[in-house]
Amino acid sequence: MKSAVIVFPGSNCDRDAARALHRITGTPAAMVWHKDASLPDGTDLVVLPGGFSYGDYLRSGAMAAKSPIVRDVVAHAERGGLVLGICNGFQVLTETRLLPGALARNAGLKFSCKEVPLAIANVNTAFTRAYRETRETEIPIAHGDGRFVADEETLDRIEGEGQVIFRYLANPNGSDRDIAGVMNARGNVMGMMPHPERASDPALGRTGGTAVFQSLLEAA
Repeated sequence: MKSAVIVFPGSNCDRDAARALHRITGTPAAMVWHKDASLPDGTDLVVLPGGFSYGDYLRSGAMAAKSPIVRDVVAHAERGGLVLGICNGFQVLTETRLLPGALARNAGLKFSCKEVPLAIANVNTAFTRAYRETRETEIPIAHGDGRFVADEETLDRIEGEGQVIFRYLANPNGSDRDIAGVMNARGNVMGMMPHPERASDPALGRTGGTAVFQSLLEAA
């Protein structure tokens, strides 16, 4: 699998994502600067990492969504290429409208950083197929604007179409219907607030996110 990690000014999980990809796929990920115009040829998977792109000015992810490379990320998604947005990357994907809903300020108005238990709401996806034997996992969060919100019609639609992928078992931020991760209708773009790259190395004592990357490797 040939993967690329997008680097924005303010990204702070780009290297973590690249290390997780290299560890699980055996192939180094390309680090792509936000001002680049195009992805490397043959890219299978694009990861938009966590962090605070552009300092989270305006809205989290709003300025990053206008970066030159994001135009090619959108084109990659429209061609059916795989895209994973983690935390700030999830925010960017909602700003581009590749994913439904929006990420608002946490209900408690405080930054939250802790391990959270998750249910895998749909295991039949390119992002979760390796979770088929577990259905639950634990992955850390680290966000201040992680509350997933959408109107009732949108919530009903994405629930009915299997687009809700991860759900909090103990809601840390007030997200509508405990939603922690969603994908697009086509099934090739997913955003999640928890950080699987921070839970994919046995040396750190956390492996709950490993199956996300294993699933993508299988899908590619």
